[in-house]
Amino acid sequence: MGSTISEPIRDPGTQVSPMYPHDLTGISFNDPDIYVNPHEASSMIERYSSFLELLTANTAKGMVMPPIREYAPPPPASALLMRPRDVSPEEDIFSDPVQSMRLIAVIPAYNEEPTIGTVVLQTRVHVDHVIVVDDGSNDDTARVATLAGAEVIQHPVNLGKAQALMKGFDRAKEYNPLAVVMLDADFQHNPAEIPDLVRPVLSGNADLVVGSRFLNGTNKIPTHRVLGQKTLNLVTNAGSGSKSTDTQSGFRVLGRRALVNMDFHSEGYNIESDMISHFTQRDLMIKEVPIGVSYNVTNGHKKNPISHGLDILGHIIGIVGYKRPLITFGVPGAVLTLFGAGTTIFSVTELYTGGAFHSVMFVSGITSLILGLLLVTTSLILNSLVQVMKVGK
Repeated sequence: MGSTISEPIRDPGTQVSPMYPHDLTGISFNDPDIYVNPHEASSMIERYSSFLELLTANTAKGMVMPPIREYAPPPPASALLMRPRDVSPEEDIFSDPVQSMRLIAVIPAYNEEPTIGTVVLQTRVHVDHVIVVDDGSNDDTARVATLAGAEVIQHPVNLGKAQALMKGFDRAKEYNPLAVVMLDADFQHNPAEIPDLVRPVLSGNADLVVGSRFLNGTNKIPTHRVLGQKTLNLVTNAGSGSKSTDTQSGFRVLGRRALVNMDFHSEGYNIESDMISHFTQRDLMIKEVPIGVSYNVTNGHKKNPISHGLDILGHIIGIVGYKRPLITFGVPGAVLTLFGAGTTIFSVTELYTGGAFHSVMFVSGITSLILGLLLVTTSLILNSLVQVMKVGK
């Protein structure tokens, strides 16, 4: 503009001294459109000088915060689908110093008004953000969770645990987190154990961390639950090829690669088994960490443990039958075939050596032999179809 400044323009790299009101005498403006009130200018310079002196003093004492760094752009989804075994620490996303420790907790809740507030408050101590998915509750679960500081997503009707978690995971992905914690809303899990579960993911040693109730020797688990969980573990591990000690644990941490690979369909309480089976097939790294557990929940369990276990068992058997037909149909078929053949031979031998004819044994043997051969044949056909589908992919 038309203004002239008597003082020379300083280099930006040089130290700037505070300006005081008496410096106004060395400044003149020739532009008629500019009007400077000396009193206002003097007041502004006094405030600026005081601020500059305070800033200088605090900087010398190390009290000034460092400049805020912008987050690096997230890596492409294709790079997260599978972790290469030869990746170097410099190339690993977890070693990026620009990334902050962004942790998100996803909590599915259905009629958990008595406990959801405390669970959210204790979880917020260990994560940056909490997402509660209110799965069609009839009480004040959503309002209490909101007052406790959680972001709440509401389903108009109850869709089941799997759908609630999937909705929460989809929302969590929008924050580009380093890890997502999933835990129950009934206080069965202890939020104070979150750091132990998160550590393997943040260090790059796991894509999924499962909190195992059976690795902690102090847990008091009812006998019927132990038997049910062991059965589900056996079937799930047989079908997926994993070696998990607690396939049904709902206390887990998912890393970025795990979140990207949450592209499978699941229903109800089957999501824990489906997750392990799917991630094992994708060659993701799964680790377990001991956790505590409490079954003295305030609001009671939503489903009878026996019917709950039978539902999950039927679902797992269906998955195993689809993925590993030789185990599901071939093994039982072979056992029935051997039993039927042995029983039939024994009955015929007894008859021809002058002994009594065991008609019931003979009929049972023939029936077992036929059924066993059918199962073995079915397993071979299904296994051929599975192999063809794998080649097609």
